[in-house]
Amino acid sequence: MASCRLALYEKQAGSTGRVEIDDPMDQRYRALQDAKKARNLWSTWWKGHLRVGKVYTALNEHEKAINSFERALALAPTNDDVKKALDESHQILGRQQRQEHLDPESKPKSILEQLNDKQQKFSLNSEAVRKTYKLFREKNPSLADVEKGYKYEHGDNDVKQNYEEAARYFAKAARQGNAEGMYNLARLSERGLGVRKDHNIAQNLYEQAAAEPPYHSELYNIRNNGVAEAEHALGLRYAEGVVVNKNLGIAARWYQSAFEHGNVQSGNNLALLYENGSGVILDLDKAEQIFEQAAKQGDSNAMYNLATLLTRRAKFPMANIWYDRACKAGHIVAQADRGFKDDVQAKHNIIRSFSPDTLPMMDKLFELFSSLKTTTSASTAMDGSDFYDYRMLLEHANCGSKTARTMCDALKHFLEALYTFTQNDTLTKDEENLIMHNLSQCHRIEHIVAQYPSIEIRNKLKDLVDRVLRRCNTTLSQLDEDTRTCYAGLNMDSPTLIINFLSLCKQKYPKSIYFFELSASMNGFLRQYDATLYEANLGLEIDQNYCQLLYDKAGALRFLENDMDEAIEAYRAFLAVAPKDHRKVPDSYYAMAMCYLMSKNDQSLENATKMYQKGEEAEKLQLPCFLPYDPSIKTPIKLQLDLISSIKIKISTLDIDNKARLKDPARIEVIVEQRQWQNQLLKAKNKPGLISIPFTYKARVSQRTAKSLAGLKSITFRDMDPVKDHVYERYVLPVTIIGEAYSWAPSIQLMTEDEHLDCKKLCIYGFPKDQGEYLIKKVFRIGTKMNIINPYLRIGASDKKPVIRIDEFSSIELQSESEYVVNMCRCCGGANASYICGNCKQARYCTKECQTTDWQLYKHKLICIKE
Repeated sequence: MASCRLALYEKQAGSTGRVEIDDPMDQRYRALQDAKKARNLWSTWWKGHLRVGKVYTALNEHEKAINSFERALALAPTNDDVKKALDESHQILGRQQRQEHLDPESKPKSILEQLNDKQQKFSLNSEAVRKTYKLFREKNPSLADVEKGYKYEHGDNDVKQNYEEAARYFAKAARQGNAEGMYNLARLSERGLGVRKDHNIAQNLYEQAAAEPPYHSELYNIRNNGVAEAEHALGLRYAEGVVVNKNLGIAARWYQSAFEHGNVQSGNNLALLYENGSGVILDLDKAEQIFEQAAKQGDSNAMYNLATLLTRRAKFPMANIWYDRACKAGHIVAQADRGFKDDVQAKHNIIRSFSPDTLPMMDKLFELFSSLKTTTSASTAMDGSDFYDYRMLLEHANCGSKTARTMCDALKHFLEALYTFTQNDTLTKDEENLIMHNLSQCHRIEHIVAQYPSIEIRNKLKDLVDRVLRRCNTTLSQLDEDTRTCYAGLNMDSPTLIINFLSLCKQKYPKSIYFFELSASMNGFLRQYDATLYEANLGLEIDQNYCQLLYDKAGALRFLENDMDEAIEAYRAFLAVAPKDHRKVPDSYYAMAMCYLMSKNDQSLENATKMYQKGEEAEKLQLPCFLPYDPSIKTPIKLQLDLISSIKIKISTLDIDNKARLKDPARIEVIVEQRQWQNQLLKAKNKPGLISIPFTYKARVSQRTAKSLAGLKSITFRDMDPVKDHVYERYVLPVTIIGEAYSWAPSIQLMTEDEHLDCKKLCIYGFPKDQGEYLIKKVFRIGTKMNIINPYLRIGASDKKPVIRIDEFSSIELQSESEYVVNMCRCCGGANASYICGNCKQARYCTKECQTTDWQLYKHKLICIKE
């Protein structure tokens, strides 16, 4: 009945796809009532939950749909229809939460629209861009197919939109190894445009595209389109759980890679993970850095999110600046947030009432509350690590470590399962059963050692588990219990799905304590602490000394906050039976410290301090594979102890931490990119066969100089809008040259640093060409200080990155020779550096540490040419 009503709704909606939801004749409403009645009559029938989910999908309520689909999948874990429906709702909900429909950059554009955008932003005409395309096609003929694919996908002057033709050309390009073709074909496949909708095919294409080189080897610094985009798409899929299990840690790695390869949206997503401590360790400084990097590259979401974070961290002037930039960039949510500046001003007024020494403490408080918000799991279910060293574990086991012995036993079962699985192309039933036995034993003994060598192997093993489950799930047997254990262990990244699945497993095998352990852990991860406590107590009835359940019980009691004394006693019960080197012993002491701080008695601070110290002592007993110890619980305890003890951390806002500056990702990126370009120049000089074609685009606006510095205001890089092509008239920009030039055609390109020690490339035009060599060797030297009058911030036509462009040579005013930094350190910028690079004899360093930093982080090798 529900299916019939839903089909009737689709017929009523017709081509518009719309029917008012409050219409009493709306068939979706009636379909939902029918589907719910059917589900309630037979709650263990998977199809009832599937039908409820489908109606919620039609109602565009995808969170409820996902809940129903996960219940259906728990009852029918091998059903492909349920998996497809779940993937689809995960993806649509992700798009809605990212508000893609409000992002001006996400709207598809025709070729003509794209060319017009370039003409408007960079003073280019359509013909110039088409000539650029022609150059690329000569280097890579498959680009012609990609261009045709775009024309058919979006439509063009002489081409009618046709998704089937677009998919055909993208597929043709993909077969020639073109990453952009692979990526675009994947996009169409996951949406069912021109080809059959298939999320698995899309996943494979994204992975193929991401495996391609991120840059064209024959065209320096030109991105290989499709690679970073595919990496970003894979990050989204792991963040949302489409086809793959949801795993924010893996999503973070894909976002990191995509951002490094030029996808600014990934930068925004990665920063959000660091801001919230999701999949990565919470790091507000890193979140701010990455937001700023992405914002400076034009991502309006990053601009708004950066403004919000800066407000929370009491950095109000820059918060307002980035909010204005987000609005100017067309960020609809920012434009609608009309109370943002009033909120900033109100918070600023509150902060003004505190002493200057309090401001750093306020930032620490915000970090504390953020860390407390993310330290919510009473389980260890989501722990992960690299492969564990069996020899190291065996050595410690032979020295008496119970934890190492346990891990050795689990690892042995895991490796035996993996060996059987990977050494045979086809498996007999006996071999499949043996794999299920060994893998389930690994999960029962210690699941964290189950680290798979590749995602591909993990996915193939999941397929095997599904296959075995189909042939054994109808009867009670050891094989069925083992296979269910494997299924639960392999799908821990989908906690809601597993909780529903485990409810059936516990009914079928009520004496299997692992099902209770995992159920308690998954509920803890979802912050369902009452359920965690309930499952832990049920499991402890089977074995009252089961370590993991004792730990989960204690964690649930702590987060429920009903009785801190009871929580402390629960942790003591865990410590009484756990080996001294158990990986959760330090955590337990730190958690007890938190419980003492939350309890109200005179000894709270003293007891908390003692527990904190015991936690640090317990860390010393940990196995090497658990060091350095995860600070997720330790850090907030330390912050609270510091706050309560009134330990003031005095941080001068005028002093800049030099070491932190040198490790700033934005600084590293801009300097390394410059050196990569210089490396190509040096190779071209030394190898006449290599072709280096210097070219530039005409300036969009003209720069004029002033007769003197009188009346000009000083400006720095951070004062400039990094996404706006603009001449800052009546301003002067003081900079110091920190990187030498190797060429003067078509411009002299220097690396410079302003008074805040921020870096940016500076391109000088308009000088007599016969003086180029003299200028780069005698005038624009490392350590030279100069003023740029009416500086022009130019947005790159190809990479869209900001540089300082000088077309009016007279706008440069060199500062006096007394200001020159003699023998400047190539790394930190200090004067009178005494160490000299032994290879190039050019670079100077003030310490060996600076030399190592320049070599490792800034890739000095790229420009280190032996004399």
